[in-house]
Amino acid sequence: MRAAALLAALAPAAMLAGCAASAPPRPLGAETAPAATTPAEAEQDAVGQERLRRFQYLYGSGEAAALSIATFQALVGHARAQVASRPAEGVVLTAESTLDAPSFVGCGDKPLAAVFDVDETLILNLGYEYREAATGRGFDAVSWRRWEETGGARVAAVPGAVAALNALRRMGVTVVFNSNRSAANAAQTAEALRRAGLGEAVHGETLFLSGDDAMGGRKDGRRAAIAERYCVITMAGDQLGDFTDLFNQEGMTAKGRRSEVSSGWATKLWGAGWFLLPNPVYGAALQGGLDDLFPTDKRWDDPAEEKANALDPR
Repeated sequence: MRAAALLAALAPAAMLAGCAASAPPRPLGAETAPAATTPAEAEQDAVGQERLRRFQYLYGSGEAAALSIATFQALVGHARAQVASRPAEGVVLTAESTLDAPSFVGCGDKPLAAVFDVDETLILNLGYEYREAATGRGFDAVSWRRWEETGGARVAAVPGAVAALNALRRMGVTVVFNSNRSAANAAQTAEALRRAGLGEAVHGETLFLSGDDAMGGRKDGRRAAIAERYCVITMAGDQLGDFTDLFNQEGMTAKGRRSEVSSGWATKLWGAGWFLLPNPVYGAALQGGLDDLFPTDKRWDDPAEEKANALDPR
């Protein structure tokens, strides 16, 4: 999910500006840049390699590919069981739900559907992220709009996604896309999905986008519209907001979000209706300070280092 309010900046601007003052920008990768020949070029190469680390897991690793494939296979297995059993209710929360009192939209005789986020859930935005990694220019809404308009040939399907969507359609489950891409670029988004091998999408029927309602990047309104038409038996995304906006309430801390998804009713849905794909590159997950990440009772200091510091406190 790529929304204008999200996405962390890349390398610090001051560091990049200092390098640029000493040497002209150079793209990443040995295949596109000669070996550094000056201290300034070596420093710039080091900055570039550090910047690249942010993208290596999701876009380059076998580990991320394996995790995505496993997630999609589990999703298909869950959907197959739901098709056989015909559930009384789906996995979309009702508008009245709270984190303390959740309820789910009923199915009745509505046709079955699976709802997917698009960016970094079904397609990898390789072209756009290359621009970020190679130049150090971070996300901005203007360049993202141009990417939506012109980048459809420079995406790739997430590993496992094509097979999963094909399997769902063979079962008679309608595939619905719910993305924070702009409704103004609906045709281009549908084309990007088609070119990635993910099938056809019709805006307002099987493709729902930011701008379809007044909620902007929040998806609960679109999910409600989808659940009016379909019995949603499974959803997949790369952000908690792809399942419910309740996880992104104002004032909720990183620690609070983690607690909500790892205790109580939500634990019953992960891998059993709600399927999360890996995305360590951008989004609301990338937050939290030392106190959020490392409980005080779990911190460790090397005893040898402590002893050395005590003997030489300089």
